[in-house]
Amino acid sequence: MNIGKIYLNPKKEESLLRFHPWVFSGAVASVSRPAKEGDLVEVYDSTGRFLGIGHYQAGSIAVRILSFRPVAIDHVFWTSRLRAAYDLRRALGLCTADNDTFRLVYGEGDMLAGLIIDIYGQTAVMQAHSAGMHHMRTAVATALKEVLGDALQNIYYKSEGTLPFKAALGQENEYLLGGEQKDAVATERGLRFHIDWLKGQKTGFFVDQRESRALVEQYAHGRSVLNMFCYTGGFSVYAMRGNAITVHSVDSSAKAIALTEKNVGLNFPDDARHRAFAADAFDFLEETGDQYDLIVLDPPAFAKHKNVLRNALQGYRKLNALAIEKIKSGGILFTFSCSQVVTKNDFRLAVFSAAARSGRHIRILHQLTQPADHPVNIYHPEGEYLKGLVLYVE
Repeated sequence: MNIGKIYLNPKKEESLLRFHPWVFSGAVASVSRPAKEGDLVEVYDSTGRFLGIGHYQAGSIAVRILSFRPVAIDHVFWTSRLRAAYDLRRALGLCTADNDTFRLVYGEGDMLAGLIIDIYGQTAVMQAHSAGMHHMRTAVATALKEVLGDALQNIYYKSEGTLPFKAALGQENEYLLGGEQKDAVATERGLRFHIDWLKGQKTGFFVDQRESRALVEQYAHGRSVLNMFCYTGGFSVYAMRGNAITVHSVDSSAKAIALTEKNVGLNFPDDARHRAFAADAFDFLEETGDQYDLIVLDPPAFAKHKNVLRNALQGYRKLNALAIEKIKSGGILFTFSCSQVVTKNDFRLAVFSAAARSGRHIRILHQLTQPADHPVNIYHPEGEYLKGLVLYVE
C-alpha cells in the first residue's frame, strides 16, 4: 500500500508528542502526494521524525491518529485493538447473561478514532465517523467476528448519518454479517429492551445512561417519577423496578412513546403505574402540577456546534428552571447534557442559574458522567461529553 506522508510546520508536533490523536489542518506544512479523504497517511515533524499513522480527512481535523508507532494497519492491528476493547468490557463485568448491552468501541477512548461499536445481544451495530473508518468497515467486521466468535451473529453498519457529508461517499446502511432481526431484544442489568437499530436514534439505544438508570432505580422507591425525553423508556423501566408509585414518560415523538410503552410492557405487563404522553417537554412542564418528586431531564443535544452554544445554554436554564419550580419539596432531580460543546462548567452554571432564580434550597448529591464502556482517553479530553447532576430540592 502506497501510504502518503504529511509533514508538520515547525513546533506543531507538541500535541502529538503528548499523544493527542488529532492533527489539525493549520499544523500541516506539506503532503508528499495528493491525499484523498480516508487515505492512510504517516505524519512527520518538520525534521522528518515519525509521529504517527492515521486517516486523512478534509476539514479542521486533518488526521485522526490510529497509532503513534510505525505499524501496519492490517488484520493483526484490527484484531488486537478490538480484543483489547473486548477484554476491558469483560473486566468491567458487562458481558454476562444479565447484561449483553454495552459499547464495545468508543473511538479515541479505545484508540480507534472515528469508530463506534455497540453490542446488543448477538448483534453489533457499527458506526463510522470518518471516511477512513468507512473504507475499513469490511476489515473491521472480519476482525470483530474473529474476536467475538459465535457470540456475534449480526453486524449492522449504520453510518449514513455519521459520515462527513463532504466526502460524498453515498453510503447506505447495511448488514455486513447476518441479516435483519424482526424483534430484537437485548438485556441490560436484567431488564429487557426492544432495540430498533434500523430506524432508531444513534445505534438504537442510549447505552451511555446505564449507570444513571441504575441510580434512578435506587431513588425511585415510593416516589412519583416523571421521565422527560423518554425515547426508549429506559429510565422509566428502571424506576418501575425500583418500586416507584407512578411513572410518567414524556416525549415529543409518538414513535418514542410507542417504543417506551413496548419496553414497559416487556418488563411490567399490564402495570397501571405507568402512563406515557406524546407532548413537548416545555409545554408539559408548564402545565403540570407539583405531583412529581423525582424528575429526569435527559434531552437530546441542544448544541452540536459552538455557534449555537448560547441558545443551548438558555435552553438548559429554562428547562431546569421549570423542573425545579414544579418538583415537590424533598424531590430528586436528575438533569443531563449530552452536548459535547457544552463543558461541565457551562452546564453546571446553567443549572446554577436556574436554581438561583427559584429561591429553593438545593444540594448536589451526585455528579455524573459517561460509564466505563465509554472511556475517555486521558490525552483526548474531548471524548468526555455526558454531564449529569443529581439534585435534592427542598
